[in-house]
Amino acid sequence: MKNRFALFVLLLFVAGNLRAQNKNGSSIPMIGDDAPSFTAETTSGVLDFPADYGTKWKIIFSHPRDFTPVCSSEVLTLAHMQDGFEKLNTKVAVISTDDLQKHFMWKKSLEETAYKNMEPTKIKFPLIDDSKLTISKSYGMLHLTASTTKDVRGVFIISPDNKIAAIYFYPMNIGRNMDEIKRTLVALQTSGKGKDHVLTPANWQVGDDVLVPQFPYTEKQLKANPDLKLSYYNVGSYMWFKKM
Repeated sequence: MKNRFALFVLLLFVAGNLRAQNKNGSSIPMIGDDAPSFTAETTSGVLDFPADYGTKWKIIFSHPRDFTPVCSSEVLTLAHMQDGFEKLNTKVAVISTDDLQKHFMWKKSLEETAYKNMEPTKIKFPLIDDSKLTISKSYGMLHLTASTTKDVRGVFIISPDNKIAAIYFYPMNIGRNMDEIKRTLVALQTSGKGKDHVLTPANWQVGDDVLVPQFPYTEKQLKANPDLKLSYYNVGSYMWFKKM
């Protein structure tokens, strides 16, 4: 009886925490969920997200404060990759919990900084004012019940139909791997949907062969096109690859 009562109390406690988390807007949107929308002041003007970016891919990078060393290194690296993201039909936006005035100061400082033998460059993507923590809460980036912003280190890749496609979280002391985030974006774009849907195996890189989710052809299809089998190969009995 005591064990049942203890279990009942535990369940109430967990449920209460979940309700409180949702009430505070701090639950993390899951893969497949609609990307939470927001309107905010940025260094590029007012942004209505995600509507202003239409049917492009979108990536949100969030930061706890401006002028922090790890975050500064990330924004500088992102600035040197921004044209590459544009070529991938992707809009990038950076959120920080400092205010807009400080964002302008940070942006100016970064644009005058040469980083790792890279020339100073203009930052074309917006730095978003989230000083009221509205966006951070809607994206579940405040992981502690205490009043702190130290956990605001998330990355959200959002599909053209504005669904959460991938999520990363990083601690304060570890810089984000921008190449891995770009690789994930390209893998998502490569995987496609519907009849063209494919999968990417471990350590996949652009140009590598991809997996198919089921046997790639029927006997009827192979009879009509014998060369079809040249486009596929299997590893073991249930991993079929499509040659790229």
